[in-house]
Amino acid sequence: MRRLAPLILAVALLGVWEVACRALTLPAYLLPPPSAIADALIQRGPLLALSAGHTLIMALGGLMMAALVAAPLAMLAASSRWAAEALRPFAVTIQVTPVVAIAPLIVIWAGLDHSQRAVMILAAVVAFFPLFSGFLTGLTSADPELERLFDLYGARPLDRLLRLRLPSAAPFALEGLSVAAGQAVIGAVVAEFVAGSGQSQGLAWRILEAGHRLRTAEMFAALFVLAALGLAVHAGIEAVRRRTKHALGAPR
Repeated sequence: MRRLAPLILAVALLGVWEVACRALTLPAYLLPPPSAIADALIQRGPLLALSAGHTLIMALGGLMMAALVAAPLAMLAASSRWAAEALRPFAVTIQVTPVVAIAPLIVIWAGLDHSQRAVMILAAVVAFFPLFSGFLTGLTSADPELERLFDLYGARPLDRLLRLRLPSAAPFALEGLSVAAGQAVIGAVVAEFVAGSGQSQGLAWRILEAGHRLRTAEMFAALFVLAALGLAVHAGIEAVRRRTKHALGAPR
């Protein structure tokens, strides 16, 4: 029954929404009823699915870029206190700077004719901090007793990294990846909004296109697909995280 509770609440809210729209005779461009949104979702479903795939590719590309930068920097910070003190303020600055504020700059730097490049870069920027923080926390959280044991046997830095610190960092890195995946989708969508170009055929462009034509039902349909995409990405990362934890012998 607990698992059905969210579904029951959603159905109830949709029912109230439908009745209110019809009772108040609200114009469709202002607030369409759920039935109109469902109709738009059916009619525009293939196109929205294609756009969702485009946004997903950009987000995953940005996530991969962020991981390729964050992991080596976290290793450097974990091996040197000076490097950690030098890198941390920049990582925090990237995290606290609003995405919308830096998006226009990235669009310009990437080239106005290369909006897809800008989308991927911005997705990488917003996904960087959770990955960096997760990697760094994990690399510095190895068991002190094991650290002393490696010291006793005179382990080389590479052996210490591969056999001790990377395995201990895996759960923390996966937690950071779970957060970064959602951030990457947000960054990709924001970049698509700012680019405002038909060259970028992601979900944000579909929302803009529908908004300019006052097709509010299509806007809601695109938002629904975007929410479903975010949930799917999160669920996929969570599945990978649980499997990896189980393989490492950690509790789920």
